[in-house]
Amino acid sequence: MTPAPSELTIRPLTGADELGLFLRLPYVLDHELADDLASGRRRPEWMWVALRGGQVVGRIAWWTGQDGGSPQLLDFFDLDDTLPEPERGTIGLELVEKATAAVVPAGSARPEYGRYVPPDWREDPAARDVVEARIRVMEASGARMLVERLRLEWRAGSPVPEDTGRLVFREVTGREDLVALMTPVMEGTLDAHGQADLASGLSAREAAEKQYDEEFAGLRTPQEWWRIAELPDGEPVGFVIPARNNYHPMISYIGVLPAHRGHGYIDDILAEGTRVLAAQEDVERIRAATDLGNVPMARSFERLGYVNFERAFDMVWDQP
Repeated sequence: MTPAPSELTIRPLTGADELGLFLRLPYVLDHELADDLASGRRRPEWMWVALRGGQVVGRIAWWTGQDGGSPQLLDFFDLDDTLPEPERGTIGLELVEKATAAVVPAGSARPEYGRYVPPDWREDPAARDVVEARIRVMEASGARMLVERLRLEWRAGSPVPEDTGRLVFREVTGREDLVALMTPVMEGTLDAHGQADLASGLSAREAAEKQYDEEFAGLRTPQEWWRIAELPDGEPVGFVIPARNNYHPMISYIGVLPAHRGHGYIDDILAEGTRVLAAQEDVERIRAATDLGNVPMARSFERLGYVNFERAFDMVWDQP
């Protein structure tokens, strides 16, 4: 890539009052930014812009779900797509590297880069150009694609799946109750993040504990919503974690134990998680996601009335 133009200015926002400047480039999560800033999930010093004169030609931002925590996810990265290549990519790479050096503590792993994209982005030339421009910049910075995911949604007014009676559902009694079932689910998992944890050297038990502690322990919604599925004789079959994040109700995680796969139990377990959330007040939608390669899970969502409204991809930087 050729050097970026000399008149380019790359800097963080000076405060929340500059949000309007950041919003000059569009993305589907723009509506969340004001509340994220007010709640501390974002900070002005984590939100950077690339300026040429008075024009915003790039922007980047990180997010955290932990009060006072370090950045956990790079989820905003936009460029002025009217710019030609290689100029657009050159600006993007300089923005990524300069902002990352200031935001991510030296010696720390870079947070994942995640982006939401249209479900048909490969078939739409304009959408494909936008997506591939971001991917090229991230690859130039050393990132690699980890996974592409389907984003799914159950909408109010859709039928609520009925209980078939094949399984008995009970509440989770504590961390060990769930981790003990998550551990065998990790073996042979089709989830790319789970596979990456195992490939890093973690045992299935360690990977399950990591996922519980990093993702589920911090959920603010009642643990009483979580369900373990059992056969009538008490033998465990799987589990589901219905929850709500800062933005919407969601199926956070679902799993079937290896010994019980292939019998259609995934539909029963997903239906229970959907019932739990649909029974809450003023639920307009329930969100979920599954890896593109996890075909059995995707088909289960489809059978239960979930619509694929979007895709997402995650890119990672390997540790030195």
